[in-house]
Amino acid sequence: MTDEETSQGSLPPETAVPVQKTAQPHNPLHGLTLEAIVTALADFYGWEGLGQQIPVRCFTVDPSVGSSLKFLRKTPWARDKVESLYLFMLREQKREQKAEQEHVRPPA
Repeated sequence: MTDEETSQGSLPPETAVPVQKTAQPHNPLHGLTLEAIVTALADFYGWEGLGQQIPVRCFTVDPSVGSSLKFLRKTPWARDKVESLYLFMLREQKREQKAEQEHVRPPA
């Protein structure tokens, strides 16, 4: 048995799955934890604003990052909404930065 056969187990080489991670340069969620997303949203909107955007109890009744994470990990539809709101927030921040740069630029 060669080293290649032992590292891939008993699978034939054509069915072995590469272990290499795929890069996702155009995915803004890649590499972010759910905790980082919830924290960024809470900082941007505040808990009250976050509860208005996504009306779930973990954001409206005694909100905390911990309780939100526990709920979102068990509730895929709510997690999808949080991820969508995070992407919307990123677009809004980008628009605001662009608008500020246009106002600061001297006329040509």
